[in-house]
Amino acid sequence: MSLERLLQDKKIEKIPVSEKAASDALLVARRDVEAARQNLSSESYDWSLAISYNAMLQAGRAMMSSRGYRPSGSYRHLAVVEFMREVVGKEITQKMVDVFNQMRKKRHRAVYDEMGIVSRDEAQKALEWAEEFVDKVAATIRPK
Repeated sequence: MSLERLLQDKKIEKIPVSEKAASDALLVARRDVEAARQNLSSESYDWSLAISYNAMLQAGRAMMSSRGYRPSGSYRHLAVVEFMREVVGKEITQKMVDVFNQMRKKRHRAVYDEMGIVSRDEAQKALEWAEEFVDKVAATIRPK
């Protein structure tokens, strides 16, 4: 799906580019990485994965803001994933976006459907993916 199609389907909308919104979303993403790490340490694996996912979501929203977009409509989380799928490149790979989407689905199950479905290893891997994703988005938005 192209950005034009996402716009036509009203999954995303154009907004003025906002470095402040992007920076604020990255701050939230980094905060969430640390919160996920704390939940992992306290053996709250479902929440650790959920917060790791949220870090990725906030990083995706940062990318959107930096390019003048935001999610709209009913499926905002999915819109962020689909947007990221369209802007993959050297830093943020298709595999990273696939993991982001898998975490979106797992988080939904862990929060709304089933308790205790996330293992320690899975929560640890989610945290590692989130950290890498946030770092790569930050590097893409503000190249060094």
